[in-house]
Amino acid sequence: MRAAREIQKIHAEPLEGIRIVQNEEDLTDIRAVIDGPAGTPYAGGSFLMKLTLSNDFPSVPPKGYFLTKIFHPNVSKLGEICVNTLKKDWKPELGIRHVLLTVKCLLIVPNPESALNEEAGKLLLEAYDEYAKMAKMMTEIHALSSKAGEASSTAASSTCASSCAAETSAAAGKVAASAASKPAVKTEKAKVDAKRSLKRL
Repeated sequence: MRAAREIQKIHAEPLEGIRIVQNEEDLTDIRAVIDGPAGTPYAGGSFLMKLTLSNDFPSVPPKGYFLTKIFHPNVSKLGEICVNTLKKDWKPELGIRHVLLTVKCLLIVPNPESALNEEAGKLLLEAYDEYAKMAKMMTEIHALSSKAGEASSTAASSTCASSCAAETSAAAGKVAASAASKPAVKTEKAKVDAKRSLKRL
């Protein structure tokens, strides 16, 4: 089964900040703990998520859910994850590893254009400080490492995949360039420009 081979490869070549929780009885139920990336409101948290594979996988993309509560534009209040990789951009050759990396990158660069949580998406664009405050509070309440760690039976770390690093670097560069182009006395305008940059991602 392809899923089993992919999981074995991830165990052999672990992803930084992502730990697989394998269900030996049901290989179509894949769970992973994703560490909140540094420099985001999710830092310090560990988020349990699951991928559900249909019988048609990999022709049909898996469905992704966060089991740990999280305040994020692309995650519904029921935990459903909205990302193009799991929808219109899915290709059979992408696989589980790519999906996990994409979800981790989503914690770094949210996409308010496809928001499932409208409140989070609106705050991200219009009042970033409030968005960050709410996301951090939810992380502290529901996703501290000790809490999410109880659901995990494995741990591994390695170098982060270049695709996630490249995407994050590009997004950060856009935000930084936008802010740096404005005078220091116009900090509020710089914040607005940064938020607009995130909107375009």
